[in-house]
Amino acid sequence: MQPTALIADDEPLLAEYLKQQLASLWPELQIAAVARNGLEAVAALHEHEPDVAFLDIKMPGLSGLEVARSANGCHCVFVTAYDQYAVEAFERDAIDYLLKPYSSERLQRAVHKLQDKLASQKPANNGALLESLRLALGGVTLNGGTQRLSWIRAGQGNEVKLIAVDDVCYFHAADKYTTVVTREGEYLIRTSLKELLEQLDNEQFWQVHRATLVNVREIAEASRDFTGKVTLSLKSRPESVAVSRAYAHLFKQM
Repeated sequence: MQPTALIADDEPLLAEYLKQQLASLWPELQIAAVARNGLEAVAALHEHEPDVAFLDIKMPGLSGLEVARSANGCHCVFVTAYDQYAVEAFERDAIDYLLKPYSSERLQRAVHKLQDKLASQKPANNGALLESLRLALGGVTLNGGTQRLSWIRAGQGNEVKLIAVDDVCYFHAADKYTTVVTREGEYLIRTSLKELLEQLDNEQFWQVHRATLVNVREIAEASRDFTGKVTLSLKSRPESVAVSRAYAHLFKQM
């Protein structure tokens, strides 16, 4: 009987990439379902009862950790963009992880581990290590709590890029998307400024406009014109960033 798998990731491009990689590295594996959020993932677990689940940790609805609580008898591999050193703290035989962006070689190792477990016919034991995973990630909780961001997954054309938060110059919101501006370029994410504010270090990122968050470390100069309007010059970008009157007080001493 062919093994089956669930893929759960709210980024369609990443889910499709994983699906294609698995088709190459593990042709016998049948993808039973691809879920776009935690709630869909739990429903797919109950409906298809897959042998394996590849779960993104941060998803709408329910986190990958919460989904794993419902994965009775299913071997779970977490797919995460969280810091590598934290992830290494909880690596065990029973649960594997893929750190985004992962290589084909790393995915191959995970596949071999899963194949060995399925061949041994030992039942999956996810619950014993979920708490270790939660603690190692430094704040990802099972009740929807927030985690301070270290990395951001952002789209650029047909690609998905992993950006270190420290490399971000500023965020600017427009319509349904937020632009992540770095030294190298601009990328789009679907996360709102409100959500970003809840997850970013408020000593490093300041809101300077209703649509803009700026990395304080990237500010070269704050200038004020005769009307009192404040404009920021950046160290790594040629454009200036406007500060609205509501936030001008942040720069009185600059």
